[in-house]
Amino acid sequence: MAASLLIPTLRTAPALSPPRCGSREITHPRNEASTARRARSRPCRVRATTTLQAEDAAGDNGATKQLSAFTSVRQERWQGDLAVDGRLPLWLNGTYIRNGPGMWDVGEEHAFHHLFDGYATLVRISFRRGRATGAHRQIESEAYKAARARGRPLLREFSHCPAPANLLDRLGNLVGLVTGAALTDNPNSAVLPLGDGRVMCLTETTKSSVLIDPDTLETLERFRYTDRLGGMVQSAHPIVTESEFLTLLPDLARPGHLVVRMEAGSNERKAIGRVDCRGGPSPGWLHSFAVTEKYVVVPEMPLRYSSASLLKSELAEFYAFEWLPASGSYMHVMCKSTGKTVASVEVPPFMAIHFINAYEEEADDVPGGRPAAVVVDCCEHYGDPAIIEALVLNRLRSFRDKDVLPNARVGRFRIPLDGSPFGELETALDPEEHGRGMDMCSINPVWLGRRYRYVYACGACRPCNFPNMLTKVDLVEKATNWHEKGSVPSEPFFVARPGATDEDDGVVISIVSSDNGEGYALVLDATTFEEIGRVRFPYGLPYGFHGCWIPVKD
Repeated sequence: MAASLLIPTLRTAPALSPPRCGSREITHPRNEASTARRARSRPCRVRATTTLQAEDAAGDNGATKQLSAFTSVRQERWQGDLAVDGRLPLWLNGTYIRNGPGMWDVGEEHAFHHLFDGYATLVRISFRRGRATGAHRQIESEAYKAARARGRPLLREFSHCPAPANLLDRLGNLVGLVTGAALTDNPNSAVLPLGDGRVMCLTETTKSSVLIDPDTLETLERFRYTDRLGGMVQSAHPIVTESEFLTLLPDLARPGHLVVRMEAGSNERKAIGRVDCRGGPSPGWLHSFAVTEKYVVVPEMPLRYSSASLLKSELAEFYAFEWLPASGSYMHVMCKSTGKTVASVEVPPFMAIHFINAYEEEADDVPGGRPAAVVVDCCEHYGDPAIIEALVLNRLRSFRDKDVLPNARVGRFRIPLDGSPFGELETALDPEEHGRGMDMCSINPVWLGRRYRYVYACGACRPCNFPNMLTKVDLVEKATNWHEKGSVPSEPFFVARPGATDEDDGVVISIVSSDNGEGYALVLDATTFEEIGRVRFPYGLPYGFHGCWIPVKD
């Protein structure tokens, strides 16, 4: 492996208007002209790993030497009491667990290239009557254990593709990819409580679904599906309620997506229906999706799986993906009860990792009848895959003073259900409200699949190279923001107050990594977005992705 790292060419994010970060509230007129930017493809030179000597954590100004956000966690596990600043609500009784990459250094010589590669680290905070205890622990996946034993990664991660030493190795890799054995089981994306009380961690390979103990964070066992639906890959964000588990299984051989349901307490998935891709030559990347009360929305974007990359054990333009805007962008809507596709429309080019929510829009002249359209909101990157290359670790550890974070917005699709061939994509709120940064979103789960008002997400206080601000997006009026210089917050997770009826009655929890090496959980009032308290860890915490809330049982 070469000792130097090739970093994609830096591009300054084009300002739509001068960025403003000085106040908690940002209010100014809607500017729909900002949506005009179109996608374009560009070459991307990558390396899967680099030697530790090539890393430069100091960045441009040397201020990141203690930055914990993109530094591997120092020990495999820890637990203890946590100091609390401020006064936590006495009703906040339960456990918040966050999943995400926490270990990017492997052995003495190898370090991963991309944020998404890191081995999964769980962080737990248990709240009890104003006090808190905490812990972190590595998920003991087969990929993680093999890497520790051999001092290097052995399985394919997001940007890491082990190079075969000879023809025999190449043939073995091909067999492993066909069977799924060569793909990672590193479940570093999501953590979610199932309807029967079990807690699952997972990412986009089906074999990565594992069960954990929410109290000790111990890795219990792989979640084994008892059906014969197969599938090597899955959505990293299944939609889980108390009664069911919905997910999508991309079909790489016959491009399409299988929509499946699993009842609470079961390990057997059952097919609802199948959506064939309209573009090609393979399915689009499908990290997440959206549902309404009646429908499942299946997105098909032009960032598509690269079959050649998978079969040849080589990296494509975007690791396992290719950007193919000429293949088209589509949105499909399937009825949950019948499995019938009720709409399949072409939409403007889009790039979205995370979908926020969806709901049904009634026809004005048929109240209570069949919906006229489905509205889908997402964190949309203006039809530009640059966000993928922006998450290279060396780039995150450097260039922190540069305005190179790609622009993002709340993208709103309108999918007509009258047979029209085209759907619409517009901006739901002036992007300057959240600094043209929008990702890592959550909502009040009671409003899942319904018309809603509030989104909690990570925004941008520019100039920056990574989302560094928390934002409460009011889709009717404006956004309210929280920002502290030198801090990197993770997904703001909404927890409702028991008995609440208002959509924003509760708190928001976000784990923050700071430049001074600190790590803490920030607790905000979800209504005012003002700080209530901080729960401090005695060490820095690496950046993580998504969390879940497990309330105390009565």
